[in-house]
Amino acid sequence: MKIPPELYIWYASNARELPWRNTRNPYHIWLSEIMLQQTRVEQALPYYKRFLQRFPAIQNLADAGQEEVFTLWEGLGYYRRAANLLRTAQIIVHHYNGRFPSTAQALEKLPGIGHYTAAAIASLAFDEPVAVLDGNVMRVLARFTGSHLPVNSSTGQKHFRQLAQNFLNKKNSALHNQALMELGALICTPKNPRCTHCPIQNQCTAYNEKNQTLLPVKIKKKPIKNRYIHYIYASANKLINIQIRTHNDIWQGLYEFPHLETKRKSGINFRSRLAKHFGINRQNLKFIRMQTHLLTHRKLHLYFWKYEGLINTENTVPITRAQQLPMPVPLKRFLENQTNNPNFEI
Repeated sequence: MKIPPELYIWYASNARELPWRNTRNPYHIWLSEIMLQQTRVEQALPYYKRFLQRFPAIQNLADAGQEEVFTLWEGLGYYRRAANLLRTAQIIVHHYNGRFPSTAQALEKLPGIGHYTAAAIASLAFDEPVAVLDGNVMRVLARFTGSHLPVNSSTGQKHFRQLAQNFLNKKNSALHNQALMELGALICTPKNPRCTHCPIQNQCTAYNEKNQTLLPVKIKKKPIKNRYIHYIYASANKLINIQIRTHNDIWQGLYEFPHLETKRKSGINFRSRLAKHFGINRQNLKFIRMQTHLLTHRKLHLYFWKYEGLINTENTVPITRAQQLPMPVPLKRFLENQTNNPNFEI
């Protein structure tokens, strides 16, 4: 069983015009692949262009500070990707003389580059005959072969990785990999696949057995964990309290307001505990609003408070400076609302 050549004909006529497809530059391909992890193409595209404008070569990125990289990354989420981006750039510049390793095996040893990303770079930039296996490709292969192995299990991952390599067109791995990924993105979609437009439908097991909607099989996701965080916007004399999040958790390396996390839901009656915890005057503490923010496997319940005064004099910066610092999106928006409208409430 092989992937029919009609796939490549379809790709030549239907592939989206994306800037990272018109280059063999491993830096450009690597940057795009890291941004596209957990992010839609439409969302990543303007970030990709801004990054290359600011850091046209990997040397420029390696010389940057984390704060600047995080600020440019702001809004893409999963900030560990940005931290690994900077670390990898520095390693390539300082240990590889600015040249990317040309094999997937070597690339996979770099921070933030897993099996899929390593294969994509090696295949698209260096023509290594290695198959790319992302969610789109696994979905196509599961339906094409009629496999009921869960794609998000270790057994399934191993199976589809070998399957992808067996199907690979080793004479033109870059074309093959991009065509399969594009087919999954545009035609063989998770819901309502456009089978009548599929160039390989005649050989597709799922299409012939009419069970496209049952494949691929996935193990149920982990339950969403609720987290409850109280943030205090403490300001005086055009200064605010702010600190960098250093522990190995969500938003590591970003700036945030002083906070207290609890194990259960709470509300405005939490004022006394907050005041006692931070050693501040309860009367000057005002509840502003609560909002939720979704992350992978987490639902954050963010409580925002406003305090007239400073909690301490150590972790303070001018408000104008705070606006330039990389912060989680909900905190940055709250800061902007407070700056533009001090009486802002919901």
